[in-house]
Amino acid sequence: MEKNTRIWFKRGMRDGVPIFLGYFAVSFTLGIAAKNAGLTALQAMLASLTVNASAGEFAAFTLMAAGASYIELAVMMLVVNARYLLMSCALSQKLPAKTSLLHRLLIGFDLTDEIFGVSIAVPGKLNPFYTYGVVVIAAPGWAIGTYIGVLMGNILPANVVSALSVGLFGMFLAIIIPPARENKVLAGIIGASMLLSFAASYLPVFKSWSSGMVIIFLTVLIAGAAALLFPVKEADDDAK
Repeated sequence: MEKNTRIWFKRGMRDGVPIFLGYFAVSFTLGIAAKNAGLTALQAMLASLTVNASAGEFAAFTLMAAGASYIELAVMMLVVNARYLLMSCALSQKLPAKTSLLHRLLIGFDLTDEIFGVSIAVPGKLNPFYTYGVVVIAAPGWAIGTYIGVLMGNILPANVVSALSVGLFGMFLAIIIPPARENKVLAGIIGASMLLSFAASYLPVFKSWSSGMVIIFLTVLIAGAAALLFPVKEADDDAK
């Protein structure tokens, strides 16, 4: 591994530590859902390592507990996790043009909301090894937390489990607040996103929509409007 690549990888590992802590705390509740679906601790841990999707796993374990078919599981996973298609496309454009297809596929497979958040926030072009560094630290937190959640989750008081789930929200705030303070346009877009997301949870037209479809709709709408009204010049410098 080249020196500059090691620097990017270590930087990603450093930024992955708070995500690890957030994942470890939140995945306790996922472990409880896995146990209720009849999975062992090892099976639940393997699911978390391979699926890499919080809402998707919760939905899958709920359907498994209800005795759903494989087709129902597949369709549900596609709908709930469809937002990752948008994230993958957005992050792919941030990678240097010479980035190989293998790197793009690996990053797309391991992409989560939090990993996308820290990766897209990197100034300039993104070196793939930064994201790999984040994944190496963050992903085990989700899997280990799920494993322990199956073994011990039901022992913890309900209010403690609920409190643990707040951790990721704090991490998201830590990601968006610093750039929003420096860019008034970005702050306005974030504020509009919050207001529209809140409104969508109450508007009757969205009642029959899944949460994943609502996210996709709002993302395309808000991002499209922002791109038209406030275009950003493409960065010319590649990550080296």
